[in-house]
Amino acid sequence: MSANKGEHRFGMVIDLDKCTGCGACSVACMSENNIGTLLDETDKIRSITWLRVYQIDNGKAFPDTQIAFIPRPCQHCEGSHGHHTPCVSVCPATATDYDETTGIVSQIPTRCIGCRYCVGACPYHARYFNWFDVPWPKGAERGLSPFVSPRMRGVVEKCTFCYHRYQRAKNKAFLEGGSVGEKDYQTACTEACPSGAITFGDLNNPKHKVHELAKNPLAFRLLERLGTNTKVYYVSQRDWVQRKLDNYLAGEKLPVKAAS
Repeated sequence: MSANKGEHRFGMVIDLDKCTGCGACSVACMSENNIGTLLDETDKIRSITWLRVYQIDNGKAFPDTQIAFIPRPCQHCEGSHGHHTPCVSVCPATATDYDETTGIVSQIPTRCIGCRYCVGACPYHARYFNWFDVPWPKGAERGLSPFVSPRMRGVVEKCTFCYHRYQRAKNKAFLEGGSVGEKDYQTACTEACPSGAITFGDLNNPKHKVHELAKNPLAFRLLERLGTNTKVYYVSQRDWVQRKLDNYLAGEKLPVKAAS
């Protein structure tokens, strides 16, 4: 786990052996961040889900079939060797930036010019372009979160680790003369997960649970060989899961030994 120059390095550890694929994390994310539903949600290329849950299998026939579910939020890349994150590096409008103090990759829709360079640069397909204005039905405004602005057509959006929650926690800590604790800042998906598969916190803080979980010998990251240095770690005891999430070739040796 690399060290961040900033004070914090917020991230996640997702236990894939606990994830049941229920989708509660995706629903919580949409509700928390005012992600609307299009009139035609069958077109998955143009639908928007900041936290998408993928299903994979080991490719074996019944009764040897095994299935795993992969929750995939924005990975909040950090880059390595002096290089910035893939999306930040290509954005001509500075609509996305890397926050050195938190390790969070921000997204500012009002700056976005819709060129979609960041969409093409993201190796995790975690960025979404708004092709349409969301058809909010009458009365839907009563269910919207007042802390997150709905996005307009023609801009890119993505997971922000519920950064507005961090801002609220900081304001509260300032008024009370304290500091932001582990429980004070939690993402909506973490709180909604019924199986406790998602753990969120400060990877730089030894007192946070996520700090120790990321050190698990079985912890790995999506496409880690790319050197994007992401802040979302996954844990699984199944080697085929690790191989699929980092695209290992047949017979290629895993960096971490997992159970079959």
